[in-house]
Amino acid sequence: MDRIELRGLRARGRHGVLPAERELGQEFVVDVSLGLDTRPAAENDDLSRTVDYGTLAGRLVEVVEGEPVDLIETLADRLAKTCLGDPAVVEAEVTVHKPSAPVPHPFTDVAVKIRRSRP
Repeated sequence: MDRIELRGLRARGRHGVLPAERELGQEFVVDVSLGLDTRPAAENDDLSRTVDYGTLAGRLVEVVEGEPVDLIETLADRLAKTCLGDPAVVEAEVTVHKPSAPVPHPFTDVAVKIRRSRP
């Protein structure tokens, strides 16, 4: 299976359990790795036969900027469903980074990584 990857997509969201996270919002960073067969697109040099990652990026940003959720696990699941909404995508691996998570100790990153595929 071939892969298309989009890494470091940044968007501001209001996800989190704490009231301040909902009020102030924070930046989230999203990485996606999509499993699909790119041969039909490559053979015909045809964007319509693969994933338009620019369009996908816009959809993912809409999800991050959209309806708040408590958990980044929920956000990651919504993002995976968005990726699988493209008929070319067979599998999606999504990582949601929350670099400003309310952790009372020095840290580099908090992230959730999930993998979803078509049934």
